[in-house]
Amino acid sequence: MFTSVARWTVRNRWPVVGTWVVALVGCIILAGMFGGDSITNFADDDRTESGRALSTLNAAVGGSAADEAQVVVVTDPSVPGGVRNPVVREQVDALRERITAIDPDTRMVDLYSPTLSPDIAISPDGTVGYTTLTVPAESDSERSALVAEIKATTEQFNAPDTRVNFAGDWFAEEAPAGLGEAVGLGLAMVILLIAFGTLVAAGLPLLTALFGVGVGASVLMLLQNVVDTPNFAVSLTVMLGIGVGIDYALLILTRFRAQLAEGVDVPEAVVAAMDTAGRSVAFAGATVTIAIAGLLTQGGVIGPTMTLAGCAGVLAVMVAALTLLPALLAIIGTRVNKLAIPGLRTRPGTDGALAQRWSRTVQRYPWGGVLVALAILIVLSIPVLDLRLGFGDAGNRSAEDTTRIAYDDLARGFGDGANGPLFLVTEVPSGGGGVAQLEALAGRLDTTNGVAAVSPPIPLGTVDGAQVAMLTVTPTTGPQEPATIDLVHHIRDSVVPQSGLSVELTGVAVGGNDFAELTLSRLPLMIAVVLICSFLLLAMAFRSLVIATKAIVMNLLSLGAAFGVIVAVFQWGWGMELVGVGKVGPTEAWVPIVLFAVAFGLAMDYEVFLVSRIRERFLATGDPTTSVTEGLAKTARVITAAAAIMVCVFASFIFFDDRGLKAMGLGLATAVFIDATIVRMLLVPATMEILGRYNWYWPRWLDRVPSLDSAHRSETADEVTSPEPTVSTSR
Repeated sequence: MFTSVARWTVRNRWPVVGTWVVALVGCIILAGMFGGDSITNFADDDRTESGRALSTLNAAVGGSAADEAQVVVVTDPSVPGGVRNPVVREQVDALRERITAIDPDTRMVDLYSPTLSPDIAISPDGTVGYTTLTVPAESDSERSALVAEIKATTEQFNAPDTRVNFAGDWFAEEAPAGLGEAVGLGLAMVILLIAFGTLVAAGLPLLTALFGVGVGASVLMLLQNVVDTPNFAVSLTVMLGIGVGIDYALLILTRFRAQLAEGVDVPEAVVAAMDTAGRSVAFAGATVTIAIAGLLTQGGVIGPTMTLAGCAGVLAVMVAALTLLPALLAIIGTRVNKLAIPGLRTRPGTDGALAQRWSRTVQRYPWGGVLVALAILIVLSIPVLDLRLGFGDAGNRSAEDTTRIAYDDLARGFGDGANGPLFLVTEVPSGGGGVAQLEALAGRLDTTNGVAAVSPPIPLGTVDGAQVAMLTVTPTTGPQEPATIDLVHHIRDSVVPQSGLSVELTGVAVGGNDFAELTLSRLPLMIAVVLICSFLLLAMAFRSLVIATKAIVMNLLSLGAAFGVIVAVFQWGWGMELVGVGKVGPTEAWVPIVLFAVAFGLAMDYEVFLVSRIRERFLATGDPTTSVTEGLAKTARVITAAAAIMVCVFASFIFFDDRGLKAMGLGLATAVFIDATIVRMLLVPATMEILGRYNWYWPRWLDRVPSLDSAHRSETADEVTSPEPTVSTSR
């Protein structure tokens, strides 16, 4: 099939390129005109208690907690009267009028209202005050526009020795759009120039990836009309697509240039490259897609949206590598080596002498290589034992961010717990008894260890004819502290059952913990699905139970090391300044599931690239030792270049403001680096040398299982037959 498709593409190269140009331009235009908007509001997941409580609260008040932020006013201790100073009050009132005038639905509660309200407060020393700001919007972009206007009008606030900041995720500072993508693309181009030595060859993988990413991201934006997606979904699609797309094109282009160097004419060189490297790309793309699809087991909103974001980029760039790239190669032909960079000119098709020497060294001392590799991976994985899931907040942001300043001011004025109050929501039974029960519950909470303050019962409204009320509990500890989660469990397990009411808890700390627990409860199913599917694909592709098992074990080891690095940086604070993290905190609850799926799929790419070449040489020679040496030599350069590109692209995630994306980028970069170095260059050749012909063990009773034929085709020799243990040599 690959041969037929490749020949058809070569014959119709201009129509294929034209089709891609039309598809890219058309998708971008459609996305610009009809693309949906992101809606980042996934807190009300009815599968959790906090989600159900938040839904009830929102229904009762007729709005959404996601629309609310806080305006925090802070005065210097030298200001007489603090926040109540007449000049300060005049400026705050003027700010409220300007903000209210921006949009009829935007509302800022009067900080100086005499009515007791949980929406406003002034600290006991009078230097810190906050009021609630409601910014309703239908989409992220609409709210971002309102937030920008609010920030602009705040610049007119000029009370002496007084500052105004905002508490709320929407007011967080954002890096310039496209900065991360630009850095990733720039570094990728530098590596491609080093790898190929010519502008033409270096530009082709980048061009192919951009075409695929452009189509994939546009399709995702169109799908946002029917599927709610977070605001970072498109960024994830773009960055993942760029990294994977360049790698896929790099592999095919390398094989094409090697064919040209051997004297093969252009059409046949394209066909040969697609029939070998193209097969690996197709199989690698399928494994990555299947691994990402494992996120569907998470259910809810996060599973489908992250699956769409990941698969949109991977599938689009894979199709581009299998159709657009061969058409471009057929058009460019031998000019692929033109515009050489002085000092960087490479000789395509040459074996890697350094890689051969390295492989022989590892194979000479295989047990030493295994022990060294395992020692490194185990040490890097140790921090995983301290993995704590949750969600970061403004306290983790840069000290210059307005939301971080507001966070610290609220903690100083009202205590650490003011940044993460707990909300106890209940339907009050008709009659006076329900109110009395709620007041009794407030009394018990007020004497509970770890509680700083409890509000009186606050009526919210009605839901389906039932009166809904709420208690606000302020912990003594911050929302990310383990003690706060302990308090949540104590209230749920011991205090609430005594009230006789059906009470549900919600809030920042509660929602993060509930989501983390839900994620962990579904994680084993996702891991099982991904591992089983990956094992079956690899076993059918390489006709080897050993290769499939070994690949899964090694991938898990590299993933453990990646998770360990994330914990060390984001939870322990090692080098956190380098990635722009302001303070340690829990690992974002969604990161482990997405990282596992994506990184596991990407690790399969390198497994396919390396082992398929080793199998190709084994089929040609029947020698398990030389096949490893030659296979590593043939792939070392391309795997190194591909890994370097992916590391740079994923590391550029640190330029994003979202803490989860930073952790995701660091984890992916670490996983790829470890997989392409310690695993592929040390652990794989060492273990394959130890196992010898057992690497290709395939019981005869499994011969009826169909082969996916993903490995590179042998070009120089017939298949060989192996003695017991039974070794598959079918292709």
